[in-house]
Amino acid sequence: MAEDFARAVDDGLKLAKRIYFGNDRAVAAPRLAAPMERSSPAQAYLPSAPMVYAVIPDPGIVDNPDLPSYQPHVHGRCDPPALIPLQMNAIELDVDCYLDTALVTVTGSWRVHCVMGSKRCDCRIAIPMGEQGSILSVEVEIPRKSYTTQLISAEDGNELEKSAQPQNAGFLKPNIFTLTVPQVDGGTNLSIKMSWSQKLTYNEGQFFLDIPFNFPEYVTPAVKKISKREKIYLSVNAGTGTEVLCKGCSHQLKEKMRNAGKLRFSYEADVLKWSNTDFSFSYTASSSHIVGGLFLQSAPVHDVDQRDIFSFYLFPGKQQRTKAFKREVMFVVDTSKSMTGKPLEDVHNAISTALSKLNPGDSFNIITFSDDTSLFSTSMELVTPDAVERGIEWMNKNFVVADGTNMLPPLEKAVEMLSNTRGSIPMIFFVTDGSVEDERHICDVMKKRLASAGSVCPRIHTFGLGVFCNHYFLQMLANLSRGQHESVYNTDHIEERMDKLFTRALSTVLVNITIEPLQNLDEVEVYPSNIPDLTSASPLMIYGRYRGKFPENVKANGLLGDLSSFSADLTVQSAKDMPLDKVFAKNVIDLLTAEAWFSEDKQLKEKIAKLSIQTGVPSEYTRMIQLEHTEEALKPSDTGGKKKTASNGEKQKMISRTIPLQNLGIGFGDRTATTENVPPGFGEQRAPDAAEKFVKAASSCCVSLCNKCCCMCCVQCCTKLNDQCVLVFTQLFTALACIACFECCTNVCCTCGDD
Repeated sequence: MAEDFARAVDDGLKLAKRIYFGNDRAVAAPRLAAPMERSSPAQAYLPSAPMVYAVIPDPGIVDNPDLPSYQPHVHGRCDPPALIPLQMNAIELDVDCYLDTALVTVTGSWRVHCVMGSKRCDCRIAIPMGEQGSILSVEVEIPRKSYTTQLISAEDGNELEKSAQPQNAGFLKPNIFTLTVPQVDGGTNLSIKMSWSQKLTYNEGQFFLDIPFNFPEYVTPAVKKISKREKIYLSVNAGTGTEVLCKGCSHQLKEKMRNAGKLRFSYEADVLKWSNTDFSFSYTASSSHIVGGLFLQSAPVHDVDQRDIFSFYLFPGKQQRTKAFKREVMFVVDTSKSMTGKPLEDVHNAISTALSKLNPGDSFNIITFSDDTSLFSTSMELVTPDAVERGIEWMNKNFVVADGTNMLPPLEKAVEMLSNTRGSIPMIFFVTDGSVEDERHICDVMKKRLASAGSVCPRIHTFGLGVFCNHYFLQMLANLSRGQHESVYNTDHIEERMDKLFTRALSTVLVNITIEPLQNLDEVEVYPSNIPDLTSASPLMIYGRYRGKFPENVKANGLLGDLSSFSADLTVQSAKDMPLDKVFAKNVIDLLTAEAWFSEDKQLKEKIAKLSIQTGVPSEYTRMIQLEHTEEALKPSDTGGKKKTASNGEKQKMISRTIPLQNLGIGFGDRTATTENVPPGFGEQRAPDAAEKFVKAASSCCVSLCNKCCCMCCVQCCTKLNDQCVLVFTQLFTALACIACFECCTNVCCTCGDD
């Protein structure tokens, strides 16, 4: 999908060279990628900032709507349609950072500068998001029309799809959301407001915010007289109540406010060119030791859950002087045939890197599974240079793919081998790209085994590759053991994401965390229910609901690396200016969805759907729709509809239409794809059936010929042919057409005769 999108943009940029802007131009024609850049067109033409494209199936409609020019007629159509990036007139970025989450809103204005004023085209919006981004809403305003996204329950969505075909919307890549606005007139200005949430990254006591904000040169308006206004607003609420220090920023922001734990910045300017770098900001708000706090908040008025809200955090601090945990690490790797090639190579490289980071005194082992299970060693191996080298050599020989995906035996073996650990923290890293039938049974078995595993039970850290594995099963498996879950939906960043999981899990500084006295509250619920460990690579953020009076004195307890007890008082404060329900919405919905999948509880599914609709975060139990509102003039006999008076005195009525969009959920795994060993990835299309294969084969030659003959180069070439040559070609093509028609008529007559 990403490659097709990039090729369509490449075609669109070539097509845009037809547009004539006159003498009053500010920029040159769209610059195509240099030869070296074309080695990766999928990356060169994917959106690196919020973008809007004109969808061009008919190249004949491409022209300047203000300054029509003579254009040679173009025969044929673009299949698939070309995408011409629209020129942008204004952009505003508004970011609110709360704890470890950023709520981002981008408002901009784009113009359909490449389509004749008498023609229309669809416009495709592309929104690249940052770390673990989740789309919230998109609002579009054009003359006499507006579009708004909204979430409805899955049942309502299924009913709607029976009467209307779902329109294009979804994820081009896991972090790029796209949406189509239908039939916009050439020369129209689109005002678009798009909102999403994303996570801040954390490293050595600093938070990092990165937002895609790198606009290519060809979206700058070509006409000088169009003003270009760029605005950026940033607010930070670290929640700590201590001083927040800015460490770096990509743009020249001016500080507007500084309070305890809070910062506010702004930037406004008329620019010659739009921002050509991503917006980044980093700050620190932690101390040199473990610190924490707790927020209390009343439930919002229209909240589906009227219990009050609490949230607590623990920061690991910049330096850890306490003794590090001794670790016993088990790597359990899926080696089914679908892992062939790059996926298994990346897993091999990531595990090799993780082994090199283990300390003397730690121990490790490696298990591979398909239909059968293979072990590197019958017992845990102490970490030595020789043992690590032997482990890597064993992977070189035994990371060989085979049929089957039998998950339970290797997990049981791993838990059994780690059940007698003393004075260390046992960890299982479970890696798979598949989905199996007995996943709920696996969770039940693991739940029982972990309950009898002692004071520090094995942590199961799960890693899911692609869209065919059941990520909610893996999330549930991690939750049961206070583990971490990481996922990657395509094969581009497997090694990077696995290294992130290994680094986070192997840097554990506090385990068996409890909060006192939560048990004295009524109807208390914590997300996740088993509080994960605190690591030096990431702060711990926990969300919950309760009834009753929250105690004034709250403590966080746990075990340190030397297995000594840890206790810290949490500062309790009100969070009136922090939307905790929206900050934690995606995390809570993912956790509840894993529980709903495991328990098959219908009421829990309904609760998730209501929470999703309330917060705007998509879920497996909701569907996104697009509401279209159109203003039309009232006829004298018209008495129905919603009336209003326009500025010119003309009475208007509002006509609304609901457009269903494609499902945004990732689903609960694909057992058929697992059985057939389909490689992991993102955006895979279903295999074509026999009829589709026949049509494609029959038309491929003609389509290919038309695509070649309809380009500008061929049109220009034909204009240079002499009359005799043109006459010969005309007679030749006419003869071929007659032969084809004769054959068709013969087939029809033969068929009729048989009847």
